[in-house]
Amino acid sequence: MVFFTRLGWFGAIRRNWRAAQHVQSSVNRRWWAISTLFVAASLAGASYNDYDSAKRKVDSIEAGRLRSGARVILTYPELNAWAAKEAPTGVRDPQLRATARDLATGAALVDFGKLERSAGRQPGWLMSKLLDGERPVSVTARIRSSAGRATVDIQRVEISGIVIDGRTLDFLMENFLLPMYPDAVVGKPFELGCGIDRIDVSPSAVAVLMK
Repeated sequence: MVFFTRLGWFGAIRRNWRAAQHVQSSVNRRWWAISTLFVAASLAGASYNDYDSAKRKVDSIEAGRLRSGARVILTYPELNAWAAKEAPTGVRDPQLRATARDLATGAALVDFGKLERSAGRQPGWLMSKLLDGERPVSVTARIRSSAGRATVDIQRVEISGIVIDGRTLDFLMENFLLPMYPDAVVGKPFELGCGIDRIDVSPSAVAVLMK
């Protein structure tokens, strides 16, 4: 505002009083228009928050407040904001995306040692050496669901740029993941709960359909 006022003042020195008045009026209108745009943008940003939007949707699903047949759309910005806020200790910067229908990829920086300790498990000295330290991790899974049940099939895991798939992935799942996380349900149908009929994963968004 000071900058524009000075422009008007120097114009008044060069021109007659009427011309200066016109310049000042024009500058004021422009400044008002610019200020209005910035205020509108800041209010829009304040009123719309991806995490809050995702949390309201997730809460409404979990609370059973939705009518039969309702469809809840979760965008990837919403899902990523929610995942970043809800991620356990040891997981940072989670990112979710889908490259094809029913095929989702989740990536994050993971410190497996911190993740273990946050779950109440204390790894031994050797395991600490293997697990501690943040590593980039990417997991691709196929997600199928219908009639209130879903199946998650891990297709590929990448840790620090090393791809793990096929028989090696099966071996790690069977001998490390499942013994460490016995509640993990991979490759077998499980109940979705909360009155959910199915979850449709697509490159544009994730849709939750209620029974």
